Amino acid sequence: MGPFPNKNSFYLGSTIVFLSVLLGWWFFLYVPQDYIEVTELNNQHLSFDEYVDYFEHVAEEKGAPYAFEVLRRVNLVPGTDLHLLGHVVGDVLYRQEGIEGIHECTQDFRNACSHSIVVGLFTDRGIEALEDIANACQNAPGGTGAYTMCFHGLGHGILAYSNYDFEQAVELCKKTGTPERNNREYIECVGGTTMEMIAGVHDRNAWEMQQDKYFDETDPLTPCNQSYVPEDARPICYTYLTPHLFEFAGGNLGNLSEEIYIKAFKYCNAIPTTEQESRDACFGGLGKEFIVLAAGRDVRDLGSLDDASLSLVRRWCALTDDPTGELVCNANALGSLFWGGENNPDASFAFCSVATDEQLKNECYAQLAHMISGFLRGTPEGDILCKRLPEPHRDFCVANI
Repeated sequence: MGPFPNKNSFYLGSTIVFLSVLLGWWFFLYVPQDYIEVTELNNQHLSFDEYVDYFEHVAEEKGAPYAFEVLRRVNLVPGTDLHLLGHVVGDVLYRQEGIEGIHECTQDFRNACSHSIVVGLFTDRGIEALEDIANACQNAPGGTGAYTMCFHGLGHGILAYSNYDFEQAVELCKKTGTPERNNREYIECVGGTTMEMIAGVHDRNAWEMQQDKYFDETDPLTPCNQSYVPEDARPICYTYLTPHLFEFAGGNLGNLSEEIYIKAFKYCNAIPTTEQESRDACFGGLGKEFIVLAAGRDVRDLGSLDDASLSLVRRWCALTDDPTGELVCNANALGSLFWGGENNPDASFAFCSVATDEQLKNECYAQLAHMISGFLRGTPEGDILCKRLPEPHRDFCVANI
């Protein structure tokens, strides 16, 4: 008798060997392997500039998609700005793949990747690139929020392209708006311009030469309250002015205190009640930042923030003596958590449940119902989330999903 008792046994044995080899190759090629950089970085305490150099090198040597995966997995020094590091890797991705890099982008790191692609396009080609930029934003992975946040990223690039001439950048942003979206692209673009004017991320030297022109050491609300910021763009300007308010109050962005938050709220109080939309945007900007601060600036998994962190955000929002300001602060914190339906929704529901004031809790669930039905309309996920809401908000959400 041969090694196999019969022909069927021989075929069975051969098949098992073949499948084992095939499974081995599949595992090697498609199952994520250990990233040596993760282990290496987890044992180091680097400065932000050192992280920038490190991730640029990894992206250039092994490709930006690989570097993004490392950035998703690694434990960095608490307080490190993951969004800006996402920009660093995204800039390399644009150099490697150009506009096609948009297909590698996700909403991770607060859409930093798509920001870099459109910034690169505008830097290279200026106004002529706007049509391609709009198409790139349309193709950015994610829901409806990903499209508008793409234009926020463009605002960063437009300001750098304008050599940090804020007035010129606002005029260029106006060219991005479309009637189909009520010119929302233009508004988001001004928001990105404001954020870039504060941080000077893309061209530090040009920013340093211009910042004194747009920031007044006696008025924390500049440049948003100046005549060159159109009335319809002032609210978004105030939304992204928050880090400047913290610094104006004497705060260190790496180590802020409740005393600084109280001062920042008082600056918002200085906006006249006749400009309620701008006033609300200022209060709301703090809520947006509080979520990121409660997470130690690690924006990779804001949807999983624990109850203690979420309660801390509500405590910070309560530091204002303006009841409407507190409501708006909490509302924008919720928006920062939900992020257009892109984040894990658990923290959004938890943020409502930890409210100790029944009015705030009810307001929260009402806002969440509007967000779910607005961003996730027509999707199975939206229907599931609607049914997690308490009544009467569940009925509203289901009826509008």
